Amino acid sequence: MASRRRGPVTTAATVSILSVMAVTLAACGSSSGGGASSGDQPVQGGTLKLLGSSDVDHLDTASAYYTASYTLVRAFTRQLFSYPATTDTTAANTPVADLASELPTKDNGGISADGKTYTIHLRTGVKWNTTPARDVTAQDAVLGLKRLCNPVSPVGAPGYYENTIVGMTAYCDGFAKVPGTASAIAAYVNGHDISGVRATDDHTLVFTLTQPASDFVNILAMPFASPVPKEYLNYVPDDATFRQHTISDGPYQIVKYKANQEIDLDRNPAWDQSTDPLRHQYVDHITVTMGQDAGPVQQQIQAGTADLEWDTVVPTANIPALQAAKDDRLGLYPALDTNPYLLFNLQSPTSNSALKNVKVRQAIEYAIDKVAIGQVYGGPAVNTPLGQVIPPGNVGYQQFDPYATADSKGDPGKCKQMLADAGYPNGITIKDVYRNAGNHPAVAQAVQADLKKCGITDKLIPVNQGDYYGKYLNSPDAARRGVWDITEPGWVPDWYGNNGRAIIEPLFDGRHYGPNSVDYGDYDNPAVNALIDKALSAPDQDTAATYWHQADEQIMNDAAIVPFQTQKTALFRSSRVHNAIFWPFAQAYDVTQIWLQP
Repeated sequence: MASRRRGPVTTAATVSILSVMAVTLAACGSSSGGGASSGDQPVQGGTLKLLGSSDVDHLDTASAYYTASYTLVRAFTRQLFSYPATTDTTAANTPVADLASELPTKDNGGISADGKTYTIHLRTGVKWNTTPARDVTAQDAVLGLKRLCNPVSPVGAPGYYENTIVGMTAYCDGFAKVPGTASAIAAYVNGHDISGVRATDDHTLVFTLTQPASDFVNILAMPFASPVPKEYLNYVPDDATFRQHTISDGPYQIVKYKANQEIDLDRNPAWDQSTDPLRHQYVDHITVTMGQDAGPVQQQIQAGTADLEWDTVVPTANIPALQAAKDDRLGLYPALDTNPYLLFNLQSPTSNSALKNVKVRQAIEYAIDKVAIGQVYGGPAVNTPLGQVIPPGNVGYQQFDPYATADSKGDPGKCKQMLADAGYPNGITIKDVYRNAGNHPAVAQAVQADLKKCGITDKLIPVNQGDYYGKYLNSPDAARRGVWDITEPGWVPDWYGNNGRAIIEPLFDGRHYGPNSVDYGDYDNPAVNALIDKALSAPDQDTAATYWHQADEQIMNDAAIVPFQTQKTALFRSSRVHNAIFWPFAQAYDVTQIWLQP
């Protein structure tokens, strides 16, 4: 998912991510997040205060893909399947039934003998907070999937659904031609079906898959696949009007949304704890206040005037002192990510389309001092240089670095010579769009300095963190016009465990490039696409891992990105916060588990 962080371990190609995380967490003294002790009893009431920099990327579950957005989604929406909040690493990364009454298996009849039909039964008693409250139904789950490829704000990882569900590609191809009005979108949704998705009654869903997919439950656990109420067809997906009319089936409901400033949630009176095995409703209110960078956020949390970070992390400069003081409010968590990395816009016309030339991109691979960028994020104790796409601890990882430099500190001389050999002896001028908060300005400045040594002029363009993905990286038009040439996003895998699909496919499968795609630079290599198909149809994880590694090698040969490092996430909580449990999918604490000291 689009985000920020990480965690290093050297593993074999087919190592289970769960065991890697278990080892890393055990080695991190604060990894439990300093939550409540086993003797604490939950306390009801109070206002949980989150403080941060910028807005969500999207509020609509069909397209929400930023880690901060997932913090919010966890509170006001539910999915067919999701993940428990627990310090047991294996359990935390294993999907369980949420709206569904049980996990489908071949033994219970939920999965057919050929693995291509899934029958899912929904819990009874789950309600939307409509007036009057009404049941969440299987038809609502179908509607959630039918809205994914809307032409205005579509899903960021369409391949998860188009590559698995029968009829999804044909449905989405037709949807792409529909005008972007609420009426036209509603007419298409109501007049067309996805052949592989059926509600056989109010509480039964049947999915037909194109081929067996052992990770299909993980795909349905993505917030993208959340059921949605029929009222959402009254609005253009995720537009300003939609954002004022969200409807909740989770423990909290959004009562105020002010773009780039404030989000307030109150208890959802239609929610019933007996129907929700994963979330709680301990605090009365949750407030998100935006507009402050990591430094002021940290100061206020330490002072007790705020409780948790929203979209920032502990500033690098604060970590050593907190560690030395053994402050149990500090948590360091492995994200097993690649964050940040340098991304090339392969559509850009800048400098006579220089970045379309693989030799130019390969030259830039040698320019970057990855150790210096690591220092921005806290140094080698928190960051490890990375030379490939798949980070340690993920399926398909085998360590290699085709552009290795001494101590990972870069080789500007080699970069300059390769740039000349590519036909640019006088260098090039490019534009770097970067987020204007947190560590991002320092990263952009480090890249700028490295590129200057290579003969490249890098013009920095700061943008609001809330606009970064939605208005720039997710926009094919911005890419084609050369609004940006390079940038430094990050990537946290969409899920852990059986997650080979969750890195290569969304970031590098060019067949799904378009609005909201996370293949931001429009990388498209048929050889990589073919390896993706082989991995997805592999009979077992070991075979799939071989194909994922081969795809990694080809992507790096094409120099689609410059990997920088893999990280740990540093979080902090106020003294009054109890039961702070790290939820890796949001790279944050699960707000539905927290209670406050009176």
